[in-house]
Amino acid sequence: MNGKTAFHHPRQVLLGAQAGAVALPVCDHYSGVEARMKKSLQLQAEMAQEFGACVFDVTLDCEDGAPVGGEAEHAQLVTELALAAAPGMRVAVRVHPVDHPSFAADIATIAGRAASKLCHIMVPKVESAADVVKAAAALDAAGAGALPLQVLIESPLAVRNAFDIAAHPRVQSLSFGLMDFVSAHAGAIPAEGMAAAGQFSHPLVVRAKLEIASAAHAYGKVPSHCVVTEFSNVDAMRAAARRAADEFGYTRMWSIHPNQIRPILDAFAPSERQIETATRLIEAALAAEWAPVSFDGVLHDRASYRLYWQVLERAHATGRTLPPPARAWFDHHHGAQP
Repeated sequence: MNGKTAFHHPRQVLLGAQAGAVALPVCDHYSGVEARMKKSLQLQAEMAQEFGACVFDVTLDCEDGAPVGGEAEHAQLVTELALAAAPGMRVAVRVHPVDHPSFAADIATIAGRAASKLCHIMVPKVESAADVVKAAAALDAAGAGALPLQVLIESPLAVRNAFDIAAHPRVQSLSFGLMDFVSAHAGAIPAEGMAAAGQFSHPLVVRAKLEIASAAHAYGKVPSHCVVTEFSNVDAMRAAARRAADEFGYTRMWSIHPNQIRPILDAFAPSERQIETATRLIEAALAAEWAPVSFDGVLHDRASYRLYWQVLERAHATGRTLPPPARAWFDHHHGAQP
């Protein structure tokens, strides 16, 4: 087949079964109080207008958001909010853990009524692949069999089982639950291990982060980095996000305050120079019909083409301005299957 007729879009040529199998916005914003949930959804729609794409997920929180005894009412609330979200927005819900008395009712209410408006269900405190099987079965029973699962890894045992959890086909992303992970060690990890800086230096926390990122990448899933609780300290937030992206292999991160969203987008976005280099290299690769090329004195082939295409994917997902050729690739592929 003639390459120019078929066009051979970079995404189709370069992203195989493993590499880049799941592409998600780099920021996942959590809120659980009614007023904040409504503000988060409004901000999401406003920033989608600003950037020309939905640049962060909003996850409506039942686990930390629902008052004790008011779980059913809170599930109804988040369902109504999800159903009322603007078209094209990415809205998710964190339900209670699979062993919580409200888990089944959460799934039946939320997934049963609003599955068509949700991008995924987040399940906290997943300890093993058996917990994922249970959650998937609950979604199937609610008629939401197509809804992906994201999971929270929050204990030493869950870290031990991270590869088995990531292997489940319904799991889309693994998040690290820093606070619960530290407290699960019965005081053996000091409180500094929860802090913006300390979480990158305590060996047990560092090991957990690396294990989760490695497990996710092994199965083409998305590793999502934990919270920074010092939400008023933008510098600490930006530094943590940068380290998560550059040193720990994370491609997504939690926000727990609106002030954290833009620093996360900035930290996970490629620089203008990286975007320009990636665009020129992919142009050269297209011209060579994906054969190896010499580019700025360096030999490149499909392995490096894939890396640089992922730079452009990330730039697009974070709302960066793309050069005209790169913009055309995304316009050409709009609405197509990744």
